[in-house]
Amino acid sequence: MNENHAMALIDILFDYLISIDDHCLSVFLKKWPSKPFKNRKVSRRHLPVLSYLPEIDVYPNEKSANAIKTLKSCADDLSWGQTYTAKDFGEAFLENYGWTELIGSRGPVASEDIACGFLLLGPNTEYPKHSHEAEEVYVPYNSQAFWIQGEEDWLPRPRGVPIYHKPWISHGMRSGSIPLLALYIWHGENLAQKLHIE
Repeated sequence: MNENHAMALIDILFDYLISIDDHCLSVFLKKWPSKPFKNRKVSRRHLPVLSYLPEIDVYPNEKSANAIKTLKSCADDLSWGQTYTAKDFGEAFLENYGWTELIGSRGPVASEDIACGFLLLGPNTEYPKHSHEAEEVYVPYNSQAFWIQGEEDWLPRPRGVPIYHKPWISHGMRSGSIPLLALYIWHGENLAQKLHIE
């Protein structure tokens, strides 16, 4: 993996996140690692869902557009993973699902306080309801996506507006006719915890 690409993307993401006026984000950003980062070697890994990354529209905000362009340019140098197996949700889901961690217990920048990376879903893909101990914020880059939380119905969420999940609250997401790209940040005791499927 080209560590320079990952470090550049992390700096761009922090610049983007601090530009968002949202009180929930401040708790997470206080835990952002300071420089010099504690780096670790991470092997590059590719997934089928990356074939959809070029379809992600560039958001008209300059800072988020810069983050998306940088992600697209270095995606092949990152380590993309999956939390689930075909036994959980089937092969079709795995073909349309993946994430890459930039900061955390598995990413190229080590942190015990937060995990930060990207979730990518192919078109018309539902990430079923699940829950976890960690608090979480998603920032979607697409407007054609739906989110569910607790006993609520599926709701469209505007791109660029953070979505906050409290610990153990059930939540899920569903892409529309275009792929979904979302930035995520976790903080909690176990950053690599396997999620509880509802």
